[in-house]
Amino acid sequence: MNSNPITATVDFEKDGVQHGFLRLPHSRDDSAWGSIMIPICIAKSGKGPTALLTGANHGEEYEGPVALMELAQTITAAELTGRVIIIPAMNYPAFRAATRTSPIDRGNLNRSFPGKYNGTVTEKIADYFQRTLLPMADVVVDIHAGGKTLDFLPLACVHRLPDKTQEAKCVAAMEAFSAPHSMMLLEIDSVGMYDTASEEMGKVFVSTELGGGGSSSVRSNAIAKRGIRNILIHAGILKGEMEKSASIMLDMLSGECFTFSEHEGLFEICADLGVQVTKGSIIAKVWPAERTGTSPALYHAKMDGIVTARHFPGLIKMGDCMMVLSIPV
Repeated sequence: MNSNPITATVDFEKDGVQHGFLRLPHSRDDSAWGSIMIPICIAKSGKGPTALLTGANHGEEYEGPVALMELAQTITAAELTGRVIIIPAMNYPAFRAATRTSPIDRGNLNRSFPGKYNGTVTEKIADYFQRTLLPMADVVVDIHAGGKTLDFLPLACVHRLPDKTQEAKCVAAMEAFSAPHSMMLLEIDSVGMYDTASEEMGKVFVSTELGGGGSSSVRSNAIAKRGIRNILIHAGILKGEMEKSASIMLDMLSGECFTFSEHEGLFEICADLGVQVTKGSIIAKVWPAERTGTSPALYHAKMDGIVTARHFPGLIKMGDCMMVLSIPV
């Protein structure tokens, strides 16, 4: 088998807590034999399930890195039965650049699976996860938020799967995460996603959208920290009691949930996150930015629902996702 150039400085089979790197050789102008050093923490005690915990799949989403950096610092082997693999920043080049995609190859890691061992930097990272890390895992948690361009109600999410037994296990893990909202998420395009790669291997996979705007908050970080701990306890890896709270279940039944902009200009939101809207009501306006005296384009809800995500910047481009609605269950 063709091998991936990434090497780990930690031993995945050794008991205890280790801190190290996934080292990816990367020759560049300022370092002929340079490397990308992706931080990793392994915590293991005896035999048991493995959880693979990741953040910054997109580099400007911060709840994952915050929660996982703290977990890596505080976790002890004595409280575990099994193994926890912690990678606070999957797409490390994007994380350091505070961008959604890699500044090296413009790769969107969450659209690059299964990756290529001899491809771009982003494809090599995806290949290492696909062929080395995911096969080790029983439970996979990937912490997302809206990044710089979207803002979400804080939610944990899973997908509908062909294997209903697997889907039920994912839903149970999502419920254990205990975010303020839980969603059966409908993807616009699932090709190349880390989610899809995990699910096709039969893993219990949970993702999140915990906020947005290119930053994090005390509340969103706390949701991530509590949720990760809850899932580890739910999986039988971490000792302790789960800290549960009420979660509103949301569903996305069709593409009518999404509204995309067909104009470019000044974005005016007309329905805030969490607000109930009715079909036909005005949810946003796009004002021409070039001149005064021109009426805005009006956007109407295609369905009854709750505003679950919204475009965040004050300007919007054609094709941008403007708003996502969902239905409370």
